[in-house]
Amino acid sequence: MTDFLQGWREEQRSAYLYSALSKCEPDPALAQMFEGLEAAAMQQAQVWEAKLAEAGHAIAAYRPDMHTRMIVWLAHGLGPRRIRPVLAASKVRGLSAYGAKRMDLVSHAMPTQVNEVGGRHKLAGNNGGLRAAVFGVNDGLVSIACLVLGVAGASSSASVILLSGVAGLLAGAFSMAAGEYVSMRSQRELFEHQIALEREELALYPAQEAAELALIYQARGLERTEAQQLANRLVADPELGLDVLTREELGLNPDELGSPWAAAISSFVSFLVGGTIPLLPWLLHLSTHTLELALGLTGAALFIVGATLALFSGRNMLYGGARMLLIGAAAGGLTYWIGSLLGTGLLA
Repeated sequence: MTDFLQGWREEQRSAYLYSALSKCEPDPALAQMFEGLEAAAMQQAQVWEAKLAEAGHAIAAYRPDMHTRMIVWLAHGLGPRRIRPVLAASKVRGLSAYGAKRMDLVSHAMPTQVNEVGGRHKLAGNNGGLRAAVFGVNDGLVSIACLVLGVAGASSSASVILLSGVAGLLAGAFSMAAGEYVSMRSQRELFEHQIALEREELALYPAQEAAELALIYQARGLERTEAQQLANRLVADPELGLDVLTREELGLNPDELGSPWAAAISSFVSFLVGGTIPLLPWLLHLSTHTLELALGLTGAALFIVGATLALFSGRNMLYGGARMLLIGAAAGGLTYWIGSLLGTGLLA
């Protein structure tokens, strides 16, 4: 009984959201898609309502909760496109239509397999992990370099600088790892819950799910008949249908949900690698020109990190490296200056 009531509420909530989105969506094709999704959600709500009636349970009229009303308020104020992450968390379907080009039936063959339909939702290439690792190195590099320079501005003691740097390095690495684990775990649990709901709905009313998928393809430019035929063929296979619905309706790639432990370990190691670079002169017990060597190593590493990140954005590598170097230099210089002021004030 509880499952029936929850299913009815979920579909009523979806219909309420789709109705609001259709009214504030400026793109006519997408607005029409949301109208169709609203009708499909109402049909699915009627399925749950019938089950409740068979069980002898009467239901009252649906009233949206405060969370749902807030989403609608944001959609009207900012537009659906700007709050896509919020809509995705609320299991609003069809969001993949925002990030894809309309289908061109003249120059492109109509997709018939899951790798053709869902492939465009994958990250560009398989560089997501590498890109995250580079960002982790950059975070460790900049934060520990600024910490070292701030302490160096206040005190010339090598032991104080080394102790502060190592403490900051470990604290930052553990903080990054913990934050990444919690974030990835929460995201994965949300995605797994949404996929489980999609699997249940596909088993309960496959025809309605196919109709929703067809609406998304129509919003992309397919004719109504062709969109429905394609959706029917894909949903006919339960596993294939679930994969496609997850990609197209939820905008998720089931193969790339991510591992919380892998994300935490990657963040921990990459932060340690980046943060160790500014500390090398003190870790190696160099007695002369330690600060100058730290600045040189940090500057070279910043340039390399910036050039590497430019690979992911398609920008000029020299420009990317120089920009990162200037940003790091500004942050480090400001921190050193603040450290000098604090050191002078403490010693006065």
